[in-house]
Amino acid sequence: MHNRQPIGVFDSGLGGLTVLKELVRELPQYDYLYLGDSARAPYGTKDFDTVYRYTLEAVRWLFDQGCPLVIVACNTASAKALRNIQQRDLPGIDPTRRVLGVIRPTTEVIGDHTDSGHVGILGTQGTVDSGSYAIEIAKFFPEVHVHQQACPAWVPLVESGDYLDPIKSEPLIRQCLEQLAAQSPLIDTILLACTHYPLLYPQIRAMLPTHIDLVTQGSIVADSLAAYLTRHPQMAERLSRSGELSFTTTGDPAVFGRAASQFWGASLKAQQVYL
Repeated sequence: MHNRQPIGVFDSGLGGLTVLKELVRELPQYDYLYLGDSARAPYGTKDFDTVYRYTLEAVRWLFDQGCPLVIVACNTASAKALRNIQQRDLPGIDPTRRVLGVIRPTTEVIGDHTDSGHVGILGTQGTVDSGSYAIEIAKFFPEVHVHQQACPAWVPLVESGDYLDPIKSEPLIRQCLEQLAAQSPLIDTILLACTHYPLLYPQIRAMLPTHIDLVTQGSIVADSLAAYLTRHPQMAERLSRSGELSFTTTGDPAVFGRAASQFWGASLKAQQVYL
């Protein structure tokens, strides 16, 4: 990998694949290196310092593999670690590299999806507790009311593969949707504010009234990255372009590969790495 300069994509496990898939769809010419920290997932229940430390270790590892640009495709890590890494660590590591997250690009557009001005946020406990979405949405759409609901069982549901079993998954999904709905009858837009959650999209969509817009982040982040590279041609020129994808995990590569392949729609092999 030493001759390549791929875009690094990091997540606590499988969820970031929902972002990577859209990045590849919109920007297929670039090389990508995916890192899923499955051995230490989920992040949503961990404290601020732990998430920050894990995320910084992942970013440093991706930098060591030659990535000049890293996308933190994890809402919990974006909420709890990204700002510190950008402002405190990156200048000392390499000020020419960049680390971007998923919260800012999402909050820049989410207000355009609602007619009622009431948006529901479904996320991990860590993302909800951070208040990041409420804070950032208020900057761009101060008139929008934000209603948040933590769904702590959903990431384990995806990582274990149990989301494919309706008997196990549907009660857990329905419970969170009912808790969010109870907060306001005016919610007409729901954001899946965890990159794992799009794997539950068909079940969530089937349980929601048809007038509610269910928003995922993958295409939003892809559009944002494309715009970023247009604005920063010096970064775009650094990235290698052979359309290669590499997948790594801190967990069991066979388990990761089987689970990821179900979502990816094609056989996927991952290499185990240690942070």
